[in-house]
Amino acid sequence: MALLEVEHLYKNFGGVIAIQDFNFFINPGEIKGIIGPNGAGKTTIFNVITGVYEADAGQITFDGKEITKYEQYKRTLVGIGRTFQNIRLFKGLNVLENVQCAFDPVAKYSVAESFLPLPRRIKAEKENRKKSELFLKMVGLEKYKDQKPENMAYGLQRRLEIARALACQPKLIMLDEPAAGLNPTEVVDITHLIKSLADELGLAVMLIE
Repeated sequence: MALLEVEHLYKNFGGVIAIQDFNFFINPGEIKGIIGPNGAGKTTIFNVITGVYEADAGQITFDGKEITKYEQYKRTLVGIGRTFQNIRLFKGLNVLENVQCAFDPVAKYSVAESFLPLPRRIKAEKENRKKSELFLKMVGLEKYKDQKPENMAYGLQRRLEIARALACQPKLIMLDEPAAGLNPTEVVDITHLIKSLADELGLAVMLIE
């Protein structure tokens, strides 16, 4: 059974057809790409699958569950992580804190506890910090954990986005043009990184190129 299966997907914006009868599937551990010219609807496909936009027609099934009507955060919780075409990092936070933010939706303490340094919150934050450091190590950013992302090279910022997506503990990671803006050496490096993550973690990887 496919991990993700998209059937007869449609999305219109007014009179403009952005997606027309799109079908796609990917299995655990596979790497698949969507290739096409600018304006072909590739990012719109990502946005519909991840719940940024609602599909006008069609069905999306993930890990045996139909998620076509799921809200965006619920799709993250079932195991879909993503990055964006334009880098979206929190400039007021350092590298480690950017990754730790991904754990907020699955925090193991209440809203009230988030305002108080109680034992359960302290324990959870320690665990999340340790996991975040591990994800930074996976993408080669462990030595940058205390830096601000805006002070880092563009290629390193791309890696940071991937680390943050990994912190959502996805079964499928969707990368929107991960090599955009990179020089040839950085393209080779990030290609090797994506391949190694798929192999080591058993992730399905869906790419836009």
